[in-house]
Amino acid sequence: MTEISKTSMKRSKPSYFMSILGVGLVLFILGLLGWIVINASKLENYFKGNVQLHAFIREGSPQKDIDSLKNFVAAKPYARDVQYITKEMAREKFIGDGNEDWNKVLDYNPLPASIDFYLEPSYVNKDSITAIIADIQQVFIVSEVKYPDAVVNSLNALVRKIEIVLLVVAAVLSLIAIVLIDNTIRLAMFSHRFIIKTMQMVGATRWFISRPFDKKAIINGLTSALLAIAAIGVIIFSVERWYLPEIKALRDNGLLLLLFLALIVVGIGITFFSTHRSVTKYLKMKLDDLY
Repeated sequence: MTEISKTSMKRSKPSYFMSILGVGLVLFILGLLGWIVINASKLENYFKGNVQLHAFIREGSPQKDIDSLKNFVAAKPYARDVQYITKEMAREKFIGDGNEDWNKVLDYNPLPASIDFYLEPSYVNKDSITAIIADIQQVFIVSEVKYPDAVVNSLNALVRKIEIVLLVVAAVLSLIAIVLIDNTIRLAMFSHRFIIKTMQMVGATRWFISRPFDKKAIINGLTSALLAIAAIGVIIFSVERWYLPEIKALRDNGLLLLLFLALIVVGIGITFFSTHRSVTKYLKMKLDDLY
């Protein structure tokens, strides 16, 4: 019986090669989609992380109260890179942005001092910003809080559209991947149906018959996943090196590692499940039904 199982493994090499190639191609497509999703998420966080709020301070406010306001904001979970912008710093920034100096018209600086800070990406939405503004305006020396509302609204609308598109594409591709991998394995196992039945007829147990096929399925699934990971690695390296070097700044090695581990789990899991199910199916079938 052991010789029969070994012989079956040798005879199955061509079909296994095609199944490994087919599963690897499907995992490659899924992996590319995962990489795109990771980069899209990082890019979203980058843009959201550049949204800045300005808490303008009332004229003549004591420095002690200003320092207290800065510490108040800095202690909040939604704020980062908190800075106190004096009236003179605001003037220099105004002129540095290409605007004309008003010295010929005004003899005073009309720009208010402010506490400027960037929002954490998770807080860049209409409801959170409204709550943040209400929180800051409780402090008496704050006259007004400004932020680029048009940018935030456009960004959130764009992000929602991209998330919906990626979710639909991911769901469709995942379904297609499962079906394709299952059909590929079933076709590969079809050529072994007589060997499986023969082993059963000579008294081999179900566990003994399925064991070599299950082991081979695990190895094939791992091989397919590693091939897909290697191909994705080449794509990532090529894009970052020659086509779009800027995208390297978005790379998250931790998320990429999780993506590659997920491909290995999916490759082994679906290949093992499909192979074991096919073996069980042929064991339950009558000999005449195999023809």
